[in-house]
Amino acid sequence: MLQVEKDPFIRLRNIKKTFGHVVALDGVDLDVCPGEVTALVGDNGAGKSTLIKIISGVLYPDEGEISLNGKTYRHLTPPVAIELGISTVYQDLALVDCRDVASNIFLGREPLKARFFVDKKRMNRESEELLRKLKVSIPSVTTPVEFLSGGQRQGIAVARSINQQGKMIIFDEPTAAMGVGESARVLKLIRSLGDEGFAVLIISHNLHHVFSISDRICVLRNGRLVKDFRTENTNPDQVVGFITGSNQRTEEFRKGSTKA
Repeated sequence: MLQVEKDPFIRLRNIKKTFGHVVALDGVDLDVCPGEVTALVGDNGAGKSTLIKIISGVLYPDEGEISLNGKTYRHLTPPVAIELGISTVYQDLALVDCRDVASNIFLGREPLKARFFVDKKRMNRESEELLRKLKVSIPSVTTPVEFLSGGQRQGIAVARSINQQGKMIIFDEPTAAMGVGESARVLKLIRSLGDEGFAVLIISHNLHHVFSISDRICVLRNGRLVKDFRTENTNPDQVVGFITGSNQRTEEFRKGSTKA
């Protein structure tokens, strides 16, 4: 089990990103802490995908700073992000369907024996141990991924992230196109990661799922982080109000009235 720390695993400050005349992110501040599931919500085009791509090193911010492990970075690259413990599980999962479960978990990190040969027995053994800890049920680690369900495939992607020494795991719409039972199993897995001390960041349009597993809910609107809730202190109506902007306008009106 990872030791839960008080300080954020990653701290983003004044993150800005534009694509031509389109402002995707406009000064976003965000902390993601170990032992918590943080949900990032917002309408289409709010900047959610751009933000996680910056965290995972796929995109560079135009301005701002990223702080991890006491160091500050102007930007990350995918290899550096992985080295620092950041793993991202995208909607497509990036699994190789024709290869088996163990091969996908160790993809690009295959252990060798006698310096030249892949140690398949070790891969199978360690994959079985990891999936058992995660409580991911599959027929066998020698089963090709193409024969697994959506929930099982999510479990394999998570196992690969942890096998890469991931300490922060990002999920992009993890239950998209899944049935009720599959979604429940994936959500239980994500919640267990937070309970084990991992820093978890999840993007989801499903507020029911968000409220069922998150500790914090951060609302992005028009590239700005407009609200950071403790989940226990809010409700879906309030969150929807900030997603659409109606609650934000009410708050601004009240502040203006107070100053007057």
